[in-house]
Amino acid sequence: MSTTNSAGPLNLDREHQSGVMLSVRDLHVHFPTPDGLVKAVDGLSYDLEHGKTLGIVGESGSGKSVSTYAIMGLHRDTRAHVSGEIIFDGDDLLTLPSDDLREMRGRDIAMVFQDPLSALHPYYTVGNQIVEAYRVHNDVTKTVARNHVIDMLGRVGIPNPARRIDQYPHEFSGGMRQRAMIAMALINDPRLIIADEPTTALDVTVQAQILSLLTDLQREFGSSIIIITHDLGVVAEMADDILVMYAGRAVEVGDAESIFYTPEHPYAWGLISSMPRIDKARFDRLKPIRGNPPSLIRPPAGCPFHPRCDWASEELGCMSMRPELLGSGGHTVRCHIPHHERIAIFDEKVKPLL
Repeated sequence: MSTTNSAGPLNLDREHQSGVMLSVRDLHVHFPTPDGLVKAVDGLSYDLEHGKTLGIVGESGSGKSVSTYAIMGLHRDTRAHVSGEIIFDGDDLLTLPSDDLREMRGRDIAMVFQDPLSALHPYYTVGNQIVEAYRVHNDVTKTVARNHVIDMLGRVGIPNPARRIDQYPHEFSGGMRQRAMIAMALINDPRLIIADEPTTALDVTVQAQILSLLTDLQREFGSSIIIITHDLGVVAEMADDILVMYAGRAVEVGDAESIFYTPEHPYAWGLISSMPRIDKARFDRLKPIRGNPPSLIRPPAGCPFHPRCDWASEELGCMSMRPELLGSGGHTVRCHIPHHERIAIFDEKVKPLL
């Protein structure tokens, strides 16, 4: 791939940067409804370093997308109650003036949405929409912007970009629309890319292509990535760190290797056990997590996961006390079961089933 574009050289020095780019602290996002307050995100904290990839995983309704919409400022001018801190390179995005946040959105932070057919406007060509996203942040002519967009469409693997730029979203396949969304996200060389379920509704071959594309472009642009998914397999090789969410909170956080090979939370065990394996023969049926996610209006007392947990007990306080997120060495777990018992349970009961 080329390392220059029509707007100038790319910022390739980013890969040499270190330290925390994004720090989320005690984030709450609550939605008032006639039935009560929906606590979609209820005290979430994490850090993301420059050039790294964080995978946020969990079932639908766990708060993954809602938490990242807060980073983008998409809850502003809604009825949502948002509190906490989101520090991006020294600025708290929750208190940043709307004009400053709007300038930062798309230029410094960009998002690849889950459904590109809904995110792209059906009445405008794909090229016009990406050109507009570029010219909002760059004082260039339409011709310069168009040439830059053609170059970017080619970079993300869209064939014959000079012709495709004038087509409408419905003329693109699902995989091509997702590539166009990635091109729009990258058009301003952002420092942070949020990919919300970027492979949903795509077949496995296209999924692999999209994830490989994101990895390659991250390496070229030096961006940090947050990838949201319900599928641990999607982030297996892409993420540096993984945050497992349940009922609006982080229940386990660690590097990708520790989450996959030595997970400690029963919910993480369930997510991994429900993954199909292609690297070895498996003769038993996949074991789904029993039950359903809890109500976010009236969550269970104690640990929210205890109604679905095979190892919950009154003696440990699972039914009465909310566990804290504790651990060491960068691997933290929100569970009442003592550390040595979790290791023993995983080794004896869970690992043989994987």
